[in-house]
Amino acid sequence: MILRVSALLVLLYALGFVLFSVTLGTPDKTTRTQGIVVLTGGPGRIERGIELMRQHGADRMLIAGADPSVRPADLRRRLGPGSARVLRCCVDLGSESVDTRSNAEEAGRWIERRHYRSVRLITSDWHMRRAEYEFRHHLGRDIVIVPDAVPTRPRFLTLFGEYNKYLLRRAAVWLDM
Repeated sequence: MILRVSALLVLLYALGFVLFSVTLGTPDKTTRTQGIVVLTGGPGRIERGIELMRQHGADRMLIAGADPSVRPADLRRRLGPGSARVLRCCVDLGSESVDTRSNAEEAGRWIERRHYRSVRLITSDWHMRRAEYEFRHHLGRDIVIVPDAVPTRPRFLTLFGEYNKYLLRRAAVWLDM
């Protein structure tokens, strides 16, 4: 009996991983939100946020988890001269967070200060499910969260690690830890 239950749990875990791997987040090109929250840590994320700001996809953008030493001038140099206007008027650098959970907390304070009711969450496709879970857990159901995943080509170990982090975080929330 124990062997069968163990085999069933291993099978469910493996099927969950396969499902997690083939249903990665996708970009959202149509929905306008009041704010954009970009999580640092992966290529193309900030560029996606700046592109959406240029297209008037939101009023303001937070780059959460930015290194405290990064300044807007550093971003202008990295992103090119076409980003200067958007960076000057509409981008806030948040340097209080160091992980996905603290990204949600930092963004929550930013959203509350601005009285936003809708935000677009930008992160890598492999990170989206856990990031969205953290944001929904922290912000509640009153804030509309539009997931906007930057497509990547994650390695197996990246996916495997992220799947396990996602499961562990869900278990921690479920156990109220």
